Amino acid sequence: MPLSPVLTRRWAEPQSWTLATYERTDGYRALRKALAMQPDEVTAIVKESALRGRGGAGFGAGQKWGFIPQGDDKAHYVVVNADEGEPGTCRDAPLMMVDPHALIEGTIISAYAVGCHQAFIYLRGELVHAGRRLDNALREAYAAGYLGKNILDSGYDLDIIVHRGAGAYICGEETALLDSLEGYRGQPRLKPPFPATHGLYACPTVVNNVGTLASVPFILLGGADWWKQMGPEKSPGTSIFSLSGRVVNPGQYEAPMGTTLRELLELAGGIRNGHQLKFWTPGGSSTPLFTAEHLDVPLDFDSVLAAGSMNGTSALMIFDDADCVVHAVGKWCEFYAHESCGKCTPCREGTFWYVQIYERLERGDASAEDIETLLDLSDNILGRSFCALGDGAVSPVVSSIEHFRDEYVEHYERGGCPFRAERLVRAS
Repeated sequence: MPLSPVLTRRWAEPQSWTLATYERTDGYRALRKALAMQPDEVTAIVKESALRGRGGAGFGAGQKWGFIPQGDDKAHYVVVNADEGEPGTCRDAPLMMVDPHALIEGTIISAYAVGCHQAFIYLRGELVHAGRRLDNALREAYAAGYLGKNILDSGYDLDIIVHRGAGAYICGEETALLDSLEGYRGQPRLKPPFPATHGLYACPTVVNNVGTLASVPFILLGGADWWKQMGPEKSPGTSIFSLSGRVVNPGQYEAPMGTTLRELLELAGGIRNGHQLKFWTPGGSSTPLFTAEHLDVPLDFDSVLAAGSMNGTSALMIFDDADCVVHAVGKWCEFYAHESCGKCTPCREGTFWYVQIYERLERGDASAEDIETLLDLSDNILGRSFCALGDGAVSPVVSSIEHFRDEYVEHYERGGCPFRAERLVRAS
């Protein structure tokens, strides 16, 4: 499977983050094309391309833009969700560091399409270097006339502000992000109403992921039909797959949607010598686990869902036969318990008790009843939380018990983790 450099086409360019490099490689040509069109025509092209949100939900970008009411007397906003915090996910950060102007151009085009004159990039606070690159790129864009008043003599005005978050995973949820952006504690809102009509400051708002908006300039230049040539019909285009864990060459690999893990492993040099694939996440820690049996599942939104998981953020964490699934899931549960905002009882209490049970399994004083308690807890969390954090915490727990119940049993029958010695050797 060949790599498909679309979003990553500039990554190997010298000083790829600068305006000079960006303009030399077709930068801001798509903006000029968009400004010569009517806003609804821009939305129509993105809708026709079937671009789906790269933040995990996979909702149609053009469809989301089309929900913004036109002709009203309210301000319209575009908010970029750059609060990348899913364990195993690392594609927005390098994209913003290496090619920040692609995100800025995509944001300007989307803002023009929905009648927005004030946009925000909500950046994860720990991404300091990416933030500096964005700040510098925005200064360049303003100086060149791509932002501010009367952009490229079109009569269209737009300002973009980078807002740094404080490292709360919950703010990756779009309504919690909006609350945080307004200066409140980041907690998810009850929906409906949805951000399309009642978003930032109770005004119509589009919230899109970094990868989604960075794809827009390429779609405007190449056309919807060109974009749909890559990947399956219902999930076209490319994706940046983040491979981490027990692979020879971990990193970011851009390939068409629908590429399989078997093909990606070939690109990444395979599993480390002497070991075999045991389990993996197709879309970050909040997605149900896959095993070696799923090596040939096409990694697109619909195929992964049909196979029992979610494509999510295309974050593939790879574990081999020396890794303990119980230990890995327990660590993820600690993350979700720590990051739960505490607003709703099922998530707040359920993730707390997950941690207690996994600690008992690790110590060796658990029992068969604890496995059933984990499943019962999961039933009470799933679908009962304000946002997807609760459901995300459930996914690795239930799927790991489904695929590796024997390993859970071994923990309480043998009095602790059978992989503990291997972990200690690795740590040393």
